[in-house]
Amino acid sequence: MKLTRKTNIIISSLLLLLTLLLTIISGFDFKRFADYETEFILRENVITRVEKFSQYSPKLANTVGDSNIYVIEGEELGPSVLIIGGTHPNEPAGQLTATLLLENITVTKGTVYIITEANKSAFTHSQPQEASTMYYHIATANGERTFKFGSRATNNTEQWPNPEIYVHRPSGQKLSNIDTRNLNRAYPGCEDGTYTEKVAYAITQCIIKNHIDVTIDLHEASPEYLTINAIVAHQRATSVAAKAAFKMDMEGVLISVEASPPNLHGLSHRELGDFTDTLAFLCETSNASQGKIRGKFTEDLIITGDDKFYQQANKLGVLYAAPVDINERVARHTLSILSILQAYNDIYGDGELGKFIINHVPDYEDIINNGIGHYLLDSLL
Repeated sequence: MKLTRKTNIIISSLLLLLTLLLTIISGFDFKRFADYETEFILRENVITRVEKFSQYSPKLANTVGDSNIYVIEGEELGPSVLIIGGTHPNEPAGQLTATLLLENITVTKGTVYIITEANKSAFTHSQPQEASTMYYHIATANGERTFKFGSRATNNTEQWPNPEIYVHRPSGQKLSNIDTRNLNRAYPGCEDGTYTEKVAYAITQCIIKNHIDVTIDLHEASPEYLTINAIVAHQRATSVAAKAAFKMDMEGVLISVEASPPNLHGLSHRELGDFTDTLAFLCETSNASQGKIRGKFTEDLIITGDDKFYQQANKLGVLYAAPVDINERVARHTLSILSILQAYNDIYGDGELGKFIINHVPDYEDIINNGIGHYLLDSLL
């Protein structure tokens, strides 16, 4: 049946109106997502203070990038550690591990600094090209906690456009232009640089000004990625990493130790180790929701890691690590942190600062058996 010109105009107008309506609805959804504030519960008489990134990178004041740094000081002076979660918001085990420590540990000796949203701008947008979910939920004893599943990169609303070639400073190394918005290619950062460089600068300056002894950056990788289930260490930190891996192996949890590439710049373990006195580490776990072999992107994929295509790939032996659920990923990160600090105590504990004494860190088996939700506090408590 041949449509008249008038009918074509009516159909086109209706389709245009439908497109406009869907655009408006999507816009409201993205705005709600961008504005949503993830809740982190602070315990009275445990959290010593809450600092802001702008204390170390003043030009972040009054921007979305002015993230919190939570500080837990021990009863006795001792060494200090910085735990970084949320560098890449599409790697949720890092943020959940930082949250678990924030809401559970106490410190007898030493100081623990915790960042849960390292690149907060990257938590203000998702990955629509991957059809990713915006949120995921963790069941606790008193209801659900909601967390955001964001993007790997800084939102374009804070940093745009990408250059044709990203030139890392101060090294001058040329990198892919998309890495200009990747926090883990921006260290040591720049006070007057891009948004992402200002965030990296804040973290670097926090380490320098507080003389932080150990820095652990928490990440995840797709199961087909070579560097996975690993501790990546700066060359000054390899002895601690090796001893930590041995301790994990004794508990039946295998992890490899990778040396920080000396000629790949911008990464936390490379630049923080070069530009500060901290012992710098990065930890990786296996996250199926980051990979390209997976099928449909669902919230369940984030939580369980269960995907029929990855199951088949694992049977064929083409993965570097099997996908695992969020409980095991958080358990692995938590054990990695604890093992690194124990190894630090073994190697450096007889020095002037002494040893870390950190309490109430859930152990590997308990997290797997009880689930991460068991250790997350309820806002009503």
